[in-house]
Amino acid sequence: MAPDVLPLLIAMLCAGAVAGLIGGLFGIGGGVILVPTLYHLLTALQLGGDRAVHIAVATSLATIISTSVASLRSHHRTQNVDWALLRAWTPWIALGAVVGGVIAQAISGAVLAVVFGVLALATALRFALTQSRPVQLAAELPKGLLQAFLGISLGIASALMGIGGGVFGVLIMTMCGRSIHQAVATASGFGLAIAVPAVLANIATGWNAPDLPPFSLGYVNIGAALILGAMTAITAPFGARLAHRLDRRKLQTLFAICLAIVALNMIWEGIS
Repeated sequence: MAPDVLPLLIAMLCAGAVAGLIGGLFGIGGGVILVPTLYHLLTALQLGGDRAVHIAVATSLATIISTSVASLRSHHRTQNVDWALLRAWTPWIALGAVVGGVIAQAISGAVLAVVFGVLALATALRFALTQSRPVQLAAELPKGLLQAFLGISLGIASALMGIGGGVFGVLIMTMCGRSIHQAVATASGFGLAIAVPAVLANIATGWNAPDLPPFSLGYVNIGAALILGAMTAITAPFGARLAHRLDRRKLQTLFAICLAIVALNMIWEGIS
């Protein structure tokens, strides 16, 4: 193995392991770790040119597929997944993911990163400051047009950032009367609804893009996705089991910390 390949392989294995734990624990797909890691690795190796961030996002989305499947299976064993809710929201989330995957190629990543970072930081503060009595805006999740709007918006935002649906999905569900454990468990399925259509969109829109790294299908790098996906699938069940051993207050504290890290990282990426 070439000396310059070994550090890259070790970095991807470590990033995948951490991303899987985060995905299983919080239902957020692990993209918050993978996107910046892949972006910096591609930049350091001078791969992808000015499309490095698009490759990182698309490849992260590909790994979310395996993470979501592994997390969903683990959460299903605890009987915390609301399958009826998942079936009702999946079509709208998937539609939003397709739209997000297409428009990602035409918008300013810097501006989007700052906007997302500010919103994520506000969400983290909300979780941190309302641990004993979470803010609840409604007794039940919305239906009809509002459900469609929220599902599509969730899919667009998540696909643009290369993350699973937990960041927004957990927030929506807990504000509408669902427990944090059920919200995290069900949000792991949102990640699958986002990743599959978004990956297909990124393959299609990046099919003829120049300067793609070897083993790429459109903007999805298959080699990196396989390595990272394998690691996330291995470690995601451990995160899912850990989530159900923690009380609500501890879980919300950890979720707030995770969101704050995501937010600060995205803001920094946007302004730097």
